[in-house]
Amino acid sequence: MATKITMPRLSDTMTEGTVATWLKKVGDKISEGDILAEIETDKATMEFESFNSGTLLYIGIPEGETAAVDSLLAIIGKEGEDISGLISGTIELDAQQKVEAKEEITTEKLPTSNSQLPANVIVVTMPRLSDTMTEGTLATWLKKVGDEVKEGDILAEIETDKATMEFESFNAGTLLFIGINEGQSAPVDSVLAIIGPAGTDITGIAENYKKGGSAPALDAAATSKSEVSPTSSNSQLPASNSSDRIFASPLAKQIAASKGINLSQVKGTGENGRITKIDVENFTSSASVSTPVTQPQTINNEPQTTTAKPFVPAGETLTEVVKNSQMRKTIAIRLSESIFTAPHFYLTIEVAMDEAMKSRAAINTIPDTKVSFNDMVIKACAMALKRHPKVNTQWSADAIIINHHVNIGVAVAVEDGLVVPVLKFTDQMSLTQIGGNVKDLAGKAKSKKLQPAEMEGSTFTVSNLGMFGIQSFTSIINQPNSAILSVGAIEEKPVVRNGQIVVGNTMTLTLACDHRTVDGATGAQFLQTLRQYLENPVTMLA
Repeated sequence: MATKITMPRLSDTMTEGTVATWLKKVGDKISEGDILAEIETDKATMEFESFNSGTLLYIGIPEGETAAVDSLLAIIGKEGEDISGLISGTIELDAQQKVEAKEEITTEKLPTSNSQLPANVIVVTMPRLSDTMTEGTLATWLKKVGDEVKEGDILAEIETDKATMEFESFNAGTLLFIGINEGQSAPVDSVLAIIGPAGTDITGIAENYKKGGSAPALDAAATSKSEVSPTSSNSQLPASNSSDRIFASPLAKQIAASKGINLSQVKGTGENGRITKIDVENFTSSASVSTPVTQPQTINNEPQTTTAKPFVPAGETLTEVVKNSQMRKTIAIRLSESIFTAPHFYLTIEVAMDEAMKSRAAINTIPDTKVSFNDMVIKACAMALKRHPKVNTQWSADAIIINHHVNIGVAVAVEDGLVVPVLKFTDQMSLTQIGGNVKDLAGKAKSKKLQPAEMEGSTFTVSNLGMFGIQSFTSIINQPNSAILSVGAIEEKPVVRNGQIVVGNTMTLTLACDHRTVDGATGAQFLQTLRQYLENPVTMLA
């Protein structure tokens, strides 16, 4: 039976969306996971994928038009199926079919208009913080029941399939109810919290959500681990409580970990005693309070701290079970889909980096300028992609999409896995602009402030492990891209130049290609152009 697809709510504040681009047309075959359209929300333009397979029978919102959330967007079903009743609204799917279609519909809905809720009461639901997010995990509550909330205050840290992000309040009032405990996962649109005037009775509201099958309604008083009553003054809250929970910003936690600082010894000056970056930087630690850590490593110029391993007596076994994060689950799913659906092939080339090293040294003599070799590789890739657009493509069942804009994704390792922030219109950036943007995005990734829009729209990806001394490696394509470049370390070794053996500096690059869109000769020509730019950096400045 045909399935109705409605305008999704892609952000917590979204009430309507605009169809920017349809990537499918009526009559096209649709597979689960295919991108149907690009939808412009109040925060970003996101790709919207299909959760169903079949034939696209009907488009309800043309390109450029705006419609309210839950408006009829499309209908997918069997070719030739009569859908006139669905279009006119005289036929509705039953509840079970709606569940099977993965539409976020419940048989009982909580009233959402302000006229049906107590005055000034706002229901906050689990937001969809990325285009692929279906559920989120509540990592940390930064507010508790009874706290006053201002517009812009950080309510909680939410772990999505891509990153752990701070979630701020768009409303002011008192936090009356918490629907999801720390560590608990819940689907998008589950009740997260209720905000309103202090003392408002919200019992019936919470019960309606409970009946509707969303996140379980929790006892409002019990949701606060510190057992502080709603009438307690914020000024009486300590930086840590009896449950040893430490209120600290993600960046403060990162800095503390890299410096070996025990956050329980740091006094927070932020809201409700929250520890901030400045608090950690100003903290003077002693050996007695430092937490032992190993020397930080770096990935793409970002620190990676590893903790000391537990002591295992000889002859004994020791295992550790680490719960998979939402990010780790998604990485597993996406990379498995990529390697098993896209026929990968690999091309490797060696590049002389002597001239690049001279050029970089000269550029970095300019005050307040710092360009890395990775920045030079990204710039060269952007220029080479403009000359070889068939590498800058993506596959669909009916056509190959050639992107004439260049958005390069840069793989950045974070604590829970890997994220790929995107440099939009990279070919239009200078080397210094690329360097500044990469540093900014990598910093946001580490401090968990990377926004969904900053991880979307890549057309090509660069992954660099050269800083670890890795000579060469292969990567799995970051779909829907058709290629990813793996960058190895620069090595000093004997090379043959003009018939003479001399000492030279070389770097190995490996291009992974999707053979559905990129042929061997196409990939080889791209690498030849890339090598020309890197071996003659002045050509990148022309």
